[in-house]
Amino acid sequence: MEKIKMTTPLVEMDGDEMTRILWGSIKKELLEPFVELRIEYYDLGLPQREQTKDQVTVDSAEATKKYGVAVKCATITPNAQRVEEYKLSQMWKSPNGTIRAILDGTVFRAPIMVKGVSPVVKNWKKPITIARHAYGDVYKNSEFQPKGPGRAELVFTADDGTETRQTIFDFTGSGVLQGQYNTDASITSFAHACFQYALDIKQDLWFATKDTISKQYDHRFKDIFQEIFDRDYQEKFKGAGIEYFYTLIDDAVARVIRSEGGFIWACKNYDGDVMSDMVSTAFGSLAMMTSVLVSPEGNYEYEAAHGTVTRHYYKYLKGEETSTNPMATIFAWTGALRKRGELDSIPALEDFAGKLESACIETIESGVMTKDLAGLWEGAAPAKAVNSLEFLQAIRANLEKKL
Repeated sequence: MEKIKMTTPLVEMDGDEMTRILWGSIKKELLEPFVELRIEYYDLGLPQREQTKDQVTVDSAEATKKYGVAVKCATITPNAQRVEEYKLSQMWKSPNGTIRAILDGTVFRAPIMVKGVSPVVKNWKKPITIARHAYGDVYKNSEFQPKGPGRAELVFTADDGTETRQTIFDFTGSGVLQGQYNTDASITSFAHACFQYALDIKQDLWFATKDTISKQYDHRFKDIFQEIFDRDYQEKFKGAGIEYFYTLIDDAVARVIRSEGGFIWACKNYDGDVMSDMVSTAFGSLAMMTSVLVSPEGNYEYEAAHGTVTRHYYKYLKGEETSTNPMATIFAWTGALRKRGELDSIPALEDFAGKLESACIETIESGVMTKDLAGLWEGAAPAKAVNSLEFLQAIRANLEKKL
């Protein structure tokens, strides 16, 4: 078949370790034979981030704002051990955090469901999408460890010099302090992204904080969401036949467990970080969790929800066979290609993305899968656990039949 042509570049952000290896294999086996890729490439591997003093991460985010759609490989967020291992000049920040801050985006994470891998929560029948606010809170906190008695205060100095003080705690000994913040502008962007995404995929939107305890911080989130919904989205939601409701985070957890799924659950930054891992694990595997960052301006950055699979990478370096699940990474590519096709009016590109996703799901449902899924398999036929390349080749065989 003639390769599908693209008209606008897709921003490609390469990554680290085992996912970087899989990234190249996915392009070679499943994309380049069928699509004439137009790419603006950025290497976000840790060595290149070190070499550019992390400017490459900033450049990739700015390119996403320029072209509108990006696809990102998993990357390392270095800790002290990584600083030593990679001989870094400093502990560079999370690339995801940097990109989210520049795009002012909200992260939407949803599981890939296949027959034969049942959710741990038996009544979950449909995917649950986690909408995570990707700015501020504990991820931008300031921390301090008092070494002895003293008074801790919140101090706000306005531009006109006016000072507001509030006592946090009178310490009688050592302890820890943490200061967090968010902005009305970012919360507003978060709300718009959630409401717009709910309308896009025609699903109910739930939002939860702990405003009964955090009567100003969390309550501000609640108030902004409600104001924007009442003003801009109430009639649109009614027309689409979907609902928005707010509840406390602990009540939301209970409701989610009792539900059958099929909705978007909007969470503050930390809540979304934790709950997305809970939801993905309960649905089967973090390797089966998609992730898309959506900005208020309509820019999209697709990636897998999991990390760089370090343990498998060390095995790979020793020449040992690995069975790493590439599903979420493949779906990052299909999501980006579908969105690129949608924005550029290329139906063939959208169709290709759909067929590749179907080929992936059908491969697993036929009993061929990576080892992580084989341990969860409940299908009628025995699971055939294969290595990563064999799995990609099996997907390609099914894809070629569809094309």
